[in-house]
Amino acid sequence: MGNKVVITCALTGAGTAKAQNPHVPVTPDEIAADVVAVAKAGAAVAHIHIRDEAEVNTMDPKIFVSVVNKIREAIAQAGVDIVLNLTTSGSKFSDEWRIGHLPLLKPEMCSYDPGTMNWANSFVFLNTPSFLEKLGELVQELDIKPECEIFDGGMIGNVDYYVKKGILKKPLHYQFVLGASGGMPGSIDSLAYLLPKIQKGSTWSITGIGRTSVPMILAGLSAGCDGVRVGLEDNIRLANGALATNTQLVKEAIGIVKAAGREIATAAEAREIIGLKKHL
Repeated sequence: MGNKVVITCALTGAGTAKAQNPHVPVTPDEIAADVVAVAKAGAAVAHIHIRDEAEVNTMDPKIFVSVVNKIREAIAQAGVDIVLNLTTSGSKFSDEWRIGHLPLLKPEMCSYDPGTMNWANSFVFLNTPSFLEKLGELVQELDIKPECEIFDGGMIGNVDYYVKKGILKKPLHYQFVLGASGGMPGSIDSLAYLLPKIQKGSTWSITGIGRTSVPMILAGLSAGCDGVRVGLEDNIRLANGALATNTQLVKEAIGIVKAAGREIATAAEAREIIGLKKHL
């Protein structure tokens, strides 16, 4: 599996709006259709955020269950296979809402953001120690793989702390999210600082926000990454500057990966590489 690269597509995010790019999926039907489309294009993992009826980010467990059930129905009808990675982020929501969908849906993966930061100097991306302990204990109980999203250097140390405390269990999977305003830049220097500090035996993926998307894919491939992430959550344009669809971003990433001499992992291979358990 050493030559295989897991392609993750982060479809929607919490804030990317149709005013920025009309291709952003926000309704349940649009999100479900995009999951199927990126699976057909070659993505092995879909990272899921949801919106309410006003197209505003929500963590309401009832809405989350409804949307993910629609996604799963669409996947089954299309006969495709893709891993669902459900978000747990959302600073303005209660801890109960942020984790309430996990026991109901039992995804293979969920996000685990191991620290707090001032996002774009405009709001607090809040992940309290008590929340991280609750989430870590819950994912162990449910056998869900936490994806440790690393936006800043201190988050690496927090992961180490929670491993030592038994809140996180090795082997880990890291997702470097570089270039977010308030976090570490999308640069080779950032990756060179972070990568040697991950827990031994871990797998890792990388994404770059906005214009750093392609440079971070290239940096990750040069450093031997297990995966790369693309999608309208992170970047709304193709390398040529045109507004993108999620499918186009996946295909662009696949072209880069293949040009680097690597192969694309299927969803089944992604489960083996990252160490996932399919519950449903």
